[in-house]
Amino acid sequence: MIRSLAVVLLLLLPLASSAAAESPAVPDLVKGLADREELKPLKTVIVARDGETIAEQGYRGHSPGESTNIKSASKSIISALVGIAIDKGLLDGPEQKIAPLLKEDLPSPADPRINDITIGNLLSMQAGLGRVSGPNYGRWVSSRNWVRFALSQPFADEPGGRMLYSTASTHLLSAILTKVGGKSTLALARDWLGPLQGFRIGAWERDPQGIYLGGNQMAMSARSLLAFGELYRKGGRASDGRQIVPADWIDLSWQPHTNSYFSGDAYGYGWFTRRIGGETVHFAWGYGGQMLYIVPALKLTVVMTSEESGPSARNGYRDALHRVLAEIVSAVKAD
Repeated sequence: MIRSLAVVLLLLLPLASSAAAESPAVPDLVKGLADREELKPLKTVIVARDGETIAEQGYRGHSPGESTNIKSASKSIISALVGIAIDKGLLDGPEQKIAPLLKEDLPSPADPRINDITIGNLLSMQAGLGRVSGPNYGRWVSSRNWVRFALSQPFADEPGGRMLYSTASTHLLSAILTKVGGKSTLALARDWLGPLQGFRIGAWERDPQGIYLGGNQMAMSARSLLAFGELYRKGGRASDGRQIVPADWIDLSWQPHTNSYFSGDAYGYGWFTRRIGGETVHFAWGYGGQMLYIVPALKLTVVMTSEESGPSARNGYRDALHRVLAEIVSAVKAD
């Protein structure tokens, strides 16, 4: 009798393991976020574990399939395109100087330090040029030549110095990609990232010269952003095995190159890094709370999109989203 019971229990073990893997903890958690007062701007959440979507939710009439402005989360996509351009031999590498690539738009006379700025400096926000994000953003996008305006800013630090978060840096990268790639940045993205299943860029703002705004004003769906995140989680490989982004570029992008003055978070090439829920998390972050989180140790990718209702860092909303991720991490670990 005892032996028979033991056999039955052994037979049931796989079923118990399967049930644990499909625990409703994460779906229930994600569904319940709609009731939280501090999360009113939240539009969508998607949670994927090892390539499988385990929770997907839209709030207040929004859907994970609808197009949304991912704002500065698009800086991570610009970084990916730079890595692919280097792999294709269109760019030399992070140490390549940008002045020869943008010589038509250099100010005259130019501060000699402009000759020291590298591709890597732009990626890590260490160009040294005065910031155009924040109070100066309006003047910048109202100018007749955004590239020239960015390059003419007075130096606030040395190239390679402290992090000066500025969308102008990623826009200069977009201009460089357009030049060396022989196509618009959008066309390059569609060519190079298009083979990625589920990835699509919709509307995207351009400057007066027709250069797509590097690192802002890019429309994507939460599902498309998830597809991009999954590409990075899997070391740059698509589901069919094709290497789309070089694996060593992803490692380099996630390596801390500097730290944010505002949050203290490490910053690589278009990606922030911090500990959340006891795990190392790499994330893309856009104004208002457009988030792409990757937790490599748990094979976890999480997307959160939000209304563009305010600066998420200043009003505490970004930290509320970090806390939600910590709860998701805890739920996944419990499973």
